[in-house]
Amino acid sequence: MLNLDWLGAFVVFTEHLNFTRAARALHVSQPALHAQIGKLGEALGVTLYQRRGQRLELTADGKRVAAFGREVGDRTRSFLDVLRHGESREPVVLCAGEGSYLYLLGEGIRAFTARAAAPLRLLTRDREGTLEAVAAGEAHLGVAPLEGAPDGLAADRLTEVAQVLVVPDGHALARKRQVRLRDLEGARLVVPGPSRPHRALLAQALLSAGVRWEPAVEANGWELMVHFVQLGVGIAVVNACCRLPRGLVARPLPELPRKVFHLVRRRGGELQGAAAELRDALLTNASAWQRNHASGAPGVSGASDVSGAPDAAPTAPARRR
Repeated sequence: MLNLDWLGAFVVFTEHLNFTRAARALHVSQPALHAQIGKLGEALGVTLYQRRGQRLELTADGKRVAAFGREVGDRTRSFLDVLRHGESREPVVLCAGEGSYLYLLGEGIRAFTARAAAPLRLLTRDREGTLEAVAAGEAHLGVAPLEGAPDGLAADRLTEVAQVLVVPDGHALARKRQVRLRDLEGARLVVPGPSRPHRALLAQALLSAGVRWEPAVEANGWELMVHFVQLGVGIAVVNACCRLPRGLVARPLPELPRKVFHLVRRRGGELQGAAAELRDALLTNASAWQRNHASGAPGVSGASDVSGAPDAAPTAPARRR
């Protein structure tokens, strides 16, 4: 029989990866915590963590056990809330990038919070961080651009977003209806850092097209990139869903692939209660950003059809009762 106290102690340990700090958080002695985690590993027959130099890190089995432990804790607290108060007060956790929150998910989040009893907690991470948060059980759901479902995760297609070039409205490229990669010859671009997927994709596309360019400034996040374009530092390639301040326009880049955003969750087991309601709300409102973008709201580019996304919203799957 799995000891839930050991499991709960291990979950806290994974949040610190340090026995002293985890023991302090649990109000137990360090030897007692070490013994509990040792007994949990022995009971499960797996190695939960290992030492790398001065650091401790979870093994693959340790990550799976931690995710399971978080799920057990969430469900236990939710069950007790329903038993005592008639409804769960446990927060639903969603993880995504800042740009997704700003431009893609607003209407879905609004719809969820308008009727859900459970609070919503937002984690802001990049793509890899989002996948890790969902896999580790830190988040019930995540949103990220993906080519397919990663191992251990299930993915629902959310929406498709084209990529556009953002330039000042007086720039020579602003006069074009759409921009070709060759038009960026010699351009100074505002780009993410070298390790970012968007930077790698853009650099590879320009290299294949034989286009020379140079980074004007490296900045992570659509808002920050657009800000530096507005300052006149350079021009930038961003997602078409981004809203632009006055004085900037977006032009389609048809040679660059569209990004397909997915809603991800841990594979195995159905989402329960408020987490399932959040999934339905996000899927139902997946295309709301297109309507807002086309409405002519302040800051939206005057370019025609820069979204490149399907008109129809994905249909939320029926919930199992």
